[in-house]
Amino acid sequence: MITSSLGLLHMRRIASILFCVLTCLFAPPRFELKAQAPASTAETRIIAGRIADRVLNGKPAPTPRLPGGKPDLGNGGGSWNPRIIENIAGVGPGAAERNTVEKIIDVPFQPWARKLYDQRLADLQKDDPEARCLPPGIPRLYQTPFPFQIFQLTDRVLFVFEGGAHSWRTVFTDGRAHLKDPNPSYLGDSIGRWEGDTLVVDTIGFNDRTWLDQDGHPHTEALHTVERFNRPDQETLHYQVTIEDPGAYTKSWTTSYTIPWAPGQEPMEYVCQEDNVDLPHLVGK
Repeated sequence: MITSSLGLLHMRRIASILFCVLTCLFAPPRFELKAQAPASTAETRIIAGRIADRVLNGKPAPTPRLPGGKPDLGNGGGSWNPRIIENIAGVGPGAAERNTVEKIIDVPFQPWARKLYDQRLADLQKDDPEARCLPPGIPRLYQTPFPFQIFQLTDRVLFVFEGGAHSWRTVFTDGRAHLKDPNPSYLGDSIGRWEGDTLVVDTIGFNDRTWLDQDGHPHTEALHTVERFNRPDQETLHYQVTIEDPGAYTKSWTTSYTIPWAPGQEPMEYVCQEDNVDLPHLVGK
C-alpha cells in the first residue's frame, strides 16, 4: 500500500511538472501596456484590436519610405491594428483603456445634437448602426478593432478594412476637386494631398446614417472631415481628424490618437451579417 501510494504521488508530481512546462511554452504572451492618453490616466492596460499588441525592445525603427521618398504607409507589408475607442472626445462611461485619445475634448454640441448623444448613452447604444452591420463611416472606421491596410497608388490611396462590413475606401490624390454635388454616402467623397510626410484627406458628401464613435456622437449630411495620416516611425500611424459640421456642432473640433503596426498580418474575411448575435441584446434600458 505504501509503495503504491508513493508511486502514485511520484506520478502526480511528474504530471504537475509537465503541465507547468507545457503551460509556459504554449500560453499566449501577456503584455503590460501604457495608455497613450490622457496623461491623467497614468498606467493602465489598453485594449488591443483583433491582433495582440506587440512589446518592442528598444527604439522603433525609423519610418520606411517608398523609392520617391514618401512615407510607406503599409502597402501589403502588414496591417494597421486599431484599438477600441468608444468615445473620440475621451469622455463618456467607458474606462480610460477604451478611450485612448491624446486629449479630452469639450465637444461644442448644438442643443439637439447634445440631446441625441445623451439619449444614445442612456439607451446603451441600442440603435448603433454598426451593430446592424452597416458601414461605420468616418472617422469610426479607424476606431473599430479590426485590421486595415493602406495601398499607395499613383493616383489614389486605397484603404482596405477587415471590419465595417468589409469596406474599402478610395482617396484620390491626382489633384481632382470634390464632386460638385456628391450623392450622400457612408464614406463620402475623399480627395487627398501630401503636406510633407503627412497625407491630408478632405472628405464631404456623407449621409447622416453613421455615428462618429461607439458612444454616438451624431452628425448631419453637412459633415466635413479633414484627416491627417502620419507614420512617425515604423510601428506607429498617427491619426488626427477635424470634425466640421455646423448642423450638429457650433464650431469645428479635433481629436487624435495612434494606431499600432502589425507586420506580416493580413485582414481576414469578415461577414458581419452572418450569425450577428448583437441584435437580440440591443434592448436599451
